[in-house]
Amino acid sequence: MPFEHRRAKLAPPEVFYPRVARSAAVSLLLICGTLAVGTVGYLALTDLTPLEAFHQASMLLSGMGPVHPEKLTGTVAVIFDSLYALFCGVMLLASTAVMFAPIIHRLLHRFHLEEEKE
Repeated sequence: MPFEHRRAKLAPPEVFYPRVARSAAVSLLLICGTLAVGTVGYLALTDLTPLEAFHQASMLLSGMGPVHPEKLTGTVAVIFDSLYALFCGVMLLASTAVMFAPIIHRLLHRFHLEEEKE
């Protein structure tokens, strides 16, 4: 049958909590990787200090916007800044989705089980 129903119960807490922890770890890795790419890019392409480069990358990742636009001199630096800002938007959404996926899955599974009981 293409749409057969599984009658599995909700995962117990000792299974569910490690899933949430794994999702949080993957989300944290995505954010740390994105920050590392931005910091290294700003260090290589601008005259920002390491702390300023990290601050610039962090502010773009959080959605607050650029902090030091006056230090973005040159076409390559401006193109990197633009592409990194777009990349940050995608990674913020992706990391949020990864973080909350097991919780949303559990809620949907619970609603599905409640429908079958009726």
